[in-house]
Amino acid sequence: MARNGAPNAPDWLTARPIAHRALHDAARGIIENTPSAVEAAMARGYAIEVDIQLAADGEAMVFHDDTLERLTLAEGPAKTRTAAELKAIALRGTTDRMMTLAELLARVDGRVPLVIELKSHFDGDTAVAARAAEILADYEGPAALMSFDPALVAAIRELAPHIPRGITMEHRYDDPEWDILSPQTKQEWGTLLHLPRTQPDFIAHYVKELPSAAVDAARQQRPMPLLTWTVRTEEDRMTAARHADQMIFEGFLP
Repeated sequence: MARNGAPNAPDWLTARPIAHRALHDAARGIIENTPSAVEAAMARGYAIEVDIQLAADGEAMVFHDDTLERLTLAEGPAKTRTAAELKAIALRGTTDRMMTLAELLARVDGRVPLVIELKSHFDGDTAVAARAAEILADYEGPAALMSFDPALVAAIRELAPHIPRGITMEHRYDDPEWDILSPQTKQEWGTLLHLPRTQPDFIAHYVKELPSAAVDAARQQRPMPLLTWTVRTEEDRMTAARHADQMIFEGFLP
């Protein structure tokens, strides 16, 4: 059943807190986006947010960073390695290895909802959206796709309109990682001017920038749930409770 009037925003999307990169705790050897973190989240009944990006051979891998050095014993861009090469690389602080998206789906098997973020190089390449849609085509469990990149959200709208799709966003995009964007693009994304093209089923907004007039206006135009990320503190929790329909959290147990 749709929620809040959005045609493709099912109730499960906001029914339970969403563990950011699954339920990780490095101090206990449970690293983000790994099988152990996924199992920990499922054990507590949380929904799970993960990140995917393409390996050099086009396979969808569950991994956040563009480069390997923070989380693995290797270095360099993740996209230059094949899936087999990435799976062979040791992760820091765990015996877990990197998963493919297909392996993640097999592990979860519909037990909890998945919110899958499509990572982008913001170069117009939508192959990760196509691969995700292909892999999810036969998956019967609850799963949604989202991205910071409106081009990827628009691609999902075209390729797999039945899959709930969301736009991940900020308002100012003032972190140095966003220096790749022009001021005009930042303004367009921060005010959701792409809405006619992307037609998202939900929004996932940076918690430190809520409330958002742009989001409020967009939701009047197209009613849809609002998730917020990444909730880490009590102040964040209060903001999420006041302004959002559900939180994407880490570092504590809701």
